[in-house]
Amino acid sequence: MKYILILILLLSGCGSNDPKVIGIIDGDTIKILQDGEEVKVRLAEIDCPERKQPFHTQAKKYTSELVFGKKVEIKNGGWDRYHRLIAIVILPDGRVLNKELVRAGYAWQYDDYSKDKSYGDLEEEARKAKKGLWLDKNPIPPWEFRKKKR
Repeated sequence: MKYILILILLLSGCGSNDPKVIGIIDGDTIKILQDGEEVKVRLAEIDCPERKQPFHTQAKKYTSELVFGKKVEIKNGGWDRYHRLIAIVILPDGRVLNKELVRAGYAWQYDDYSKDKSYGDLEEEARKAKKGLWLDKNPIPPWEFRKKKR
């Protein structure tokens, strides 16, 4: 029930204040404060390198530089099995955090869960420009890395 109430507040704009980013868990997961509630937000459409993968630290740092301590707008929604809100995060200047990570070469389009073709286009541009993780000759996507760890 708690998750439904938080989701309704976030998506309806009925909260008393805009969500503020209070923590960076990793490149694609942040923590926001909304109406006194801490909520973990998993960035939709993308997947950043896991801990112990090259560029994990850089992706986390880039996410922090873009959003830590800032008020953001949350779009979309739904919860994953880890009780994280799955969302598009809009930065104060109107840019989309999710896309900025792909554009900078710190995230892949998460093919299994992404329906937005523009993420693939941004990934291809970053790959061609050898940005971020694309400096590596054969970067391993996080979903493959997770499978190998099992």
